[in-house]
Amino acid sequence: MAATNTATQPVESSSAAPSADEVAAKAVQKRYEGLVMVRTKAIKGKGAWYWAHLEPILVHNSDTGLPKAVKLRCSLCDALFSASNPSRTASEHLKRGTCPNFNSAPKPISSVSPTSLPGLTSPSSTSHHHPNHRKRSSSGGRGGGASSSSSYQVPPLAIVDPTRFSVELAYPPAVSVATVVTASAGGSGGGCFYGQQQHLMLSGGKEDLGALAMLEDSVKKLKSPKASAGPTLSKTQIDSALDYLADWVYESCGSVSFSSLEHPKFKAFLNQVGLPAVSRRDFIGGRLDAKYEEAKAESEVRIRDAMFFQISSDGWKPKNYGHGGEENLVNLAVNLPNGTSVFRRAVFTSGSVPSKYAEEVLWDTIRDICGNLVHQCVGIVSDKFKAKALKSLESQHHWMVNLSCQFQGFNSLIKDLSKELPLFMNVTENCLKLANFVNNQSQIRNAFHKYQLQEYGQAGLLRVPLRDYDKSNFGPVHTMVEDILSWARALQLVLLDESFKIVSMEEQIAREIEDMMRDPHFWNELEAVHSLVKLIKGMAQEIETERPLVGQCIPLWDELRAKVKDWSSRFHIAEGPVEKVIDRRFRKNYHAAWAAAFILDPFYLIRDASGKYLPPFKCLTPEQEKDVDKLITRLVSREEAHIALMELMKWRTEGLDPVYAQAVQLKQRDPITGKMKIANPQSSRLVWETYLTQFKSLGKVAVRLIFLHATSCGFKSNWSFLRWVSAHGHSRVSVDRAQKLIFIAAHSKLERRDFSTDEEKDAELFALANGEDDVLHDFLLERGQARGCDAPTHFIDSEQKDLQHGSTTSEGPKSIYPSSRGSTCCHCCYLIPILWFMCLLKGVVPHHERSGSLFPSFGCYGEER
Repeated sequence: MAATNTATQPVESSSAAPSADEVAAKAVQKRYEGLVMVRTKAIKGKGAWYWAHLEPILVHNSDTGLPKAVKLRCSLCDALFSASNPSRTASEHLKRGTCPNFNSAPKPISSVSPTSLPGLTSPSSTSHHHPNHRKRSSSGGRGGGASSSSSYQVPPLAIVDPTRFSVELAYPPAVSVATVVTASAGGSGGGCFYGQQQHLMLSGGKEDLGALAMLEDSVKKLKSPKASAGPTLSKTQIDSALDYLADWVYESCGSVSFSSLEHPKFKAFLNQVGLPAVSRRDFIGGRLDAKYEEAKAESEVRIRDAMFFQISSDGWKPKNYGHGGEENLVNLAVNLPNGTSVFRRAVFTSGSVPSKYAEEVLWDTIRDICGNLVHQCVGIVSDKFKAKALKSLESQHHWMVNLSCQFQGFNSLIKDLSKELPLFMNVTENCLKLANFVNNQSQIRNAFHKYQLQEYGQAGLLRVPLRDYDKSNFGPVHTMVEDILSWARALQLVLLDESFKIVSMEEQIAREIEDMMRDPHFWNELEAVHSLVKLIKGMAQEIETERPLVGQCIPLWDELRAKVKDWSSRFHIAEGPVEKVIDRRFRKNYHAAWAAAFILDPFYLIRDASGKYLPPFKCLTPEQEKDVDKLITRLVSREEAHIALMELMKWRTEGLDPVYAQAVQLKQRDPITGKMKIANPQSSRLVWETYLTQFKSLGKVAVRLIFLHATSCGFKSNWSFLRWVSAHGHSRVSVDRAQKLIFIAAHSKLERRDFSTDEEKDAELFALANGEDDVLHDFLLERGQARGCDAPTHFIDSEQKDLQHGSTTSEGPKSIYPSSRGSTCCHCCYLIPILWFMCLLKGVVPHHERSGSLFPSFGCYGEER
């Protein structure tokens, strides 16, 4: 292996090749960045526990200044360790007690061994080898002096030994054997620790042992009335604890059932920590009303402090959780100029909602907030009704700017591609054909499961959409595509199985499936569709998380077009049809406010050759430039229209002072995601309000425009709660309680900027199979894709042509791996395991042209060699 890599490395001139120190420094720097990303995501809850105590440190060479090593520093004791194996470092330094500060932290009760408690001896330790000949312990008697200072003495207590349960199985069923160990605290009473064993004939058999233990416990309580059941808390502490408990239950919004508060185990927990039992009626009664009034008052104060606001409306598009006829929850929130959002109300709908009804709900919400001062509402952003309700309100009230949600726009783009692009139709048809054939043919299915277990350790059917699934919803098809790519190695091995050869001789469809799977074009189209959908979904997910402002809409779609252009060149797909679908969706979502905010937001100013920071008019089309003029004149009074246009011309020629422009555009790395973000998102608006005061009319438009949100994503309710609302939606009391519960939960989540549900968090937790390895792999993959890895993979072998075309040789079976010439590093990584497996069968070593690596993905992740 080493010889092959060495022999194929290109010879470069000494002047162009980097030095050994530089190569090593790049490797160290890459390792450091990877560990920082892993630790950042682990602190967020997506990695191993020990990253909270271990911090990567980059050590530099004192002579050259280049990075020379990566260390791990313990934040508890400042000790330094090698970063080669963080998991082992955590085990040896933290878990095994080497770190003194880690060991001094309080341990949970469950981690304390029973043998460590004073005055108690584990019965199993004395009866493991000799269950019928236990020795009496004298350690309890010698401990009498130590326990004589206690305020009371514990009389002898009979406790049933649970370790005898396993011994009783050897006895006949008619004989029940129980071991009774009597213990007494040492003291002046002369009690000593002694053990006795006796055979009890209990008429109820082993089931009586629990009742016997309860009897002895009752005797103990009667003889020791001063014994305390748990810690004693003051009334203030109890009220505070129950208040936190109520906050948690309300903010979970359905994830925690009110009935679970009366669960016996939960009651036992409360008793163990010294809290009284709680009633679910109390939690849905006065306590709920008090929390609601408190959250409502905070919300009202924040809205009154703002000069203007935007209404956010999300949930008009029905969300199907797999249960037809359920209620749908429409959330109405208020976006404030300072970047925060406040929940306003929830509306329950079912099925299709008329546009006129949505218009009335939106207008009533505006009037409810500001009364007759409706000019305070700058506009609305909604996930539906752009063409009707939003447009109607905007035409009636000229000062309003009503936008469609960009998150929904990107998701709708996937539907457009699935309906209009022949590539998607062809892939859907081929995948349905393959999946149905594998699932329905018993011989093929058994062979498929055999190779699944062999290669992956688990087996299952390919997930196929239902016969009557909604064709506009590409989700089920995308799931099927993911399954085929995930099980690609097992599917390829099925073609080599004898059962498939027998079926292929009898059925024409089997031969068609074989030809299709041997065709490189099939795999290229399959991966192209998967890659494009993943690309768009990734951008949509980022929009949902980051919640961009309206000025970012045009750069977002430009970024999408650039990524699609790279995608088409990588997979050799015609760009024209895809670009037409994107342009059509862009025009459906477009609003003139996109261009106006893009021009007026100082964050997007461009520095010209003279050093001025000017608005990016050159990035707009002529039609978009006209849209800027029209929107600005519409948002001001008729008397100010010509003044606003003159100020716009001045803004276009003079721009902003370089110092202020640089301050607005200053970025810093986000400690959670690791991405560069705006240091002060409010600076764009504050510059217009404080520094650019000479723009009287244009400034009014700018401050009301650039703060608008481009997405309506906000509070998400759990599907279990919606099911409950659907079942009790006709009860006035139930709906009133649901409204209050939603308000409390939404108010808290928006305050924390938490826009995910508990179901999504749990799914993400369970999907994180390999912990930090998955996080590090994603980080490296992003870096590799950012560099545009396009190096082809090929075989170094005299039989390369025969292997690619599937000829039979004496060394091994016929190869079914499609030729990868013209393919790319990134889109072939799904089939790399198949390549490696088939090469082993043929005795061939795959080679990567650029990196010399056995696996192309390794070469594209790292720096250029």
